[in-house]
Amino acid sequence: MAQRFRGYLPVVVDVETGGFNAETDALLEIAAVMIDMDADGRLRRGLTHNYHVRPFEGAKIDPASLQVNGIDPFHPLRPAIPEHDALQRIFREVRHAMKAYDCHRAILVGHNAAFDLGFLNATVKRADLKRNPFHPFSCFDTATLAGAALGQTVLAKAVMISGLDWDKSSAHSAAYDAERTADVFCLVCNRLRESFLGAHSRARALGWLNRPAASESDHSET
Repeated sequence: MAQRFRGYLPVVVDVETGGFNAETDALLEIAAVMIDMDADGRLRRGLTHNYHVRPFEGAKIDPASLQVNGIDPFHPLRPAIPEHDALQRIFREVRHAMKAYDCHRAILVGHNAAFDLGFLNATVKRADLKRNPFHPFSCFDTATLAGAALGQTVLAKAVMISGLDWDKSSAHSAAYDAERTADVFCLVCNRLRESFLGAHSRARALGWLNRPAASESDHSET
C-alpha cells in the first residue's frame, strides 16, 4: 500500500450535512471506509466506521438538505455523538490502518471529495483535534476517476456502469455512499494496476525509490 500511493493510505470518507457551508452548517453523519490490499496488490473495500453526529451549538440546518438525506437531527432515538468523539473514533481506526500498511499519512477519497474534505477540516478545527491523520488539502476524487475510466461522474451511474448494484433507497446515507465510492475507487485502481507496475519500474530505474520517503510533516505535495 505504501508503494502504491507514495506512503499515503487512501480512506474513503462521506459526510451528510445540514447544508453546503462547512464553517456554519451542521455535520450530521460521517462514514469512513478502509481500503485493504490483498497479497497480489489488488485493492478491496474494508471495514466501515459510521457515526451519527450531534449538531454543534449554533449550527445552521437547511430543511432542503434534510429532505435529501432524510435525517431528523433531533429525533430522540437517533444515536448521535459529539463531533469530537466521532472524529476521534474514526481517526483511531485510520491510525491503526496506517501502522498496519506502513503509511505515514492518510489521504481522503471521496465522490466530489473537496466537499467532504472541507467539512472534515472545518470539524477538526472546531473540535480542536490536534492529530488529524489526513492530508490537509490533497485528496482522490472518484468523480474524476470515474469520469476518466468509466465515462460517468454521477456516483449512481458510475456504480451501475461498473456492473455493481445500486440501491436508490439507501443513497444519501453516509455509510452506503462511502461503501459504493470505495467500490468504484478499488475497481478503477485495480484496472490501472498494469499502468502502475510499469510506472513503478520506471521510477526504480530513475532511482526515485531509493530516496527517503516524504515525512509526515511534508504537506507541500502528494
